[in-house]
Amino acid sequence: MPNILESLYHGSLFPNEDIISKDPNYRPLNSQITESLEAWKQKLSASEFEELESLLELYSQVQGMDMTAAFVSGFKAGAMTMIEVLME
Repeated sequence: MPNILESLYHGSLFPNEDIISKDPNYRPLNSQITESLEAWKQKLSASEFEELESLLELYSQVQGMDMTAAFVSGFKAGAMTMIEVLME
């Protein structure tokens, strides 16, 4: 297994793809979302459902941006903590 620096260099490190919530509510909520989408698919016309999917895709993109910002912020805080610990 390559080290983390090599993985970063080669672009093969994707932490967001390795994240799976351990919260016991995650899977039930995910199932509810799937069931709800199926219900909306039955209620809406094909074009209306496509509009809903487009809206959900936009939401997903914003959520991804938020996750990226949170990761960067946490990583920086961890690095600054290490620097402070090592300097004292």
